Amino acid sequence: MKNKELVLIIDFYGQYNQLIARRVRECNVYSEIVPFDTPLEKIKEKKPVGIIFTGGPSSVYLPDAPKCDKGIFDLGIPVLGICYGMQLMTHLLGGTVDRADKREYGTIDVSIDNTSDIFKGFDSKNACLMSHTDFVSKLPEGFRVIGTTPHCPVAAIENKEKKLYGIQFHPEVNNTVNGTHIIRNFLYNVCGCNGLWKMSSFVEDSIKYLKEKIGDKKALCALSGGVDSSVAAVLLHKAIGKNLTCIFVDHGLLRKNEGDEVEEVFRNQFDINLIRVNAKDRFLQKLSGVTDPETKRKIIGEEFIRVFEEEAKKIGTVDYLVQGTIYPDVIESGLGKGTTIKSHHNVGGLPDYVDFKEIVEPLRDLFKDEVRKTGLELGIPENLVYRQPFPGPGLAIRIIGDITDDKLNILKDADAIFREEIKIAKLDKEINQYFAVLTNLKSVGVMGDDRTYDYTIALRAVTTTDFMTATWTKIPYDILEKVSSRIVNEVKHVNRVVYDITGKPPATIEWE
Repeated sequence: MKNKELVLIIDFYGQYNQLIARRVRECNVYSEIVPFDTPLEKIKEKKPVGIIFTGGPSSVYLPDAPKCDKGIFDLGIPVLGICYGMQLMTHLLGGTVDRADKREYGTIDVSIDNTSDIFKGFDSKNACLMSHTDFVSKLPEGFRVIGTTPHCPVAAIENKEKKLYGIQFHPEVNNTVNGTHIIRNFLYNVCGCNGLWKMSSFVEDSIKYLKEKIGDKKALCALSGGVDSSVAAVLLHKAIGKNLTCIFVDHGLLRKNEGDEVEEVFRNQFDINLIRVNAKDRFLQKLSGVTDPETKRKIIGEEFIRVFEEEAKKIGTVDYLVQGTIYPDVIESGLGKGTTIKSHHNVGGLPDYVDFKEIVEPLRDLFKDEVRKTGLELGIPENLVYRQPFPGPGLAIRIIGDITDDKLNILKDADAIFREEIKIAKLDKEINQYFAVLTNLKSVGVMGDDRTYDYTIALRAVTTTDFMTATWTKIPYDILEKVSSRIVNEVKHVNRVVYDITGKPPATIEWE
């Protein structure tokens, strides 16, 4: 969406960089994340109304610490530095940052000056998440202290004249009380934002843009049946109608009975051109003996494109390929600077050569919750909009090791039991994502009087607001016990069930 109100998030490898972007958007202001070494000219071209520096793991005084162009401070654009971002602002503008005698970590009461524009409406103390080893020991010229703690004499700073602000704590996390209010104050009190970023506007602008871009030409949508591709399909359908053809490639890696459910929804509930391709054997043949998760993703991504190319030739000229790529896909695929966490089917899994004029990704700038809001704006039924997230490569990345038809059946049955019991317990709306994983671990078990040597199923359930960070869900023991009992008794070749209690980070939500 083309939006005049843009806030740039300059990333210094911050753990919570995506959360900052989400909080800005929650305040109805559009945000983008760019790497710390983005050229100054490129920043000026984007014409941001405000800039936010993220936190980061480095110390600003070290030679290899990530640093931005000092010229940012001469642009006349308001800047908010968070944690490392505040220290970097201090360092670049002539202040001093030193190693602290005592590290400050956890939720701590910060004494604040609520006459400052970023703290307006606050009490004199506010609980905030601190996470730092370094501290500001000398302020740059023109700055004053607006926040302190018992162990951190400079917890927040401002240069009101130049509209430069720094806070040592993290307002983007839930641990900081009223954290989003601090960001809102920066956006509205300092940057003068009007709050133009809304899903209704996004839908309206996107439909108009897609109509103008695609016109009377043909588009082919990669429909998986998941939330992202479903919303992308309906958005395109609203824009170009029958010029859109949705190809649903059933690679055999979907959840139990899901292929039939997808076909039912899109063929009967929506008046969308739908072609279902049953390509299970083709995909399994390509994946035979493959154990590396990145290789699985690349193979599946390429086969998807090959199938689409073949189907496109059958229906005539197709100029555009539509995909449901969303912003976390782009970020986690490492398309900017930093480390690649994993490639995504919609992003990193594409082959270099694609036999289409162009790939269209209408949801590329949206986070998951924004995609759901867009779906509701488009009139998509709530049960489809809030469907469980499902990766493009499907169960291929929920089977650790090589993939066979027998393993697929084991996982489909175990996963169906888990999802059924979660729904019976009425936890399906509370847990943001839950699924089963077939590990490549076999262990000894006893069933009746017989010794077994069979697979271990891992259960995964997480609670999250943005899918960039997540905590493991504390499902009641009696429900886990019932799920485990049913899986072991009803699914052949499984004799052990374990529950994953790892958050994100350090783990990802998926196992591969």
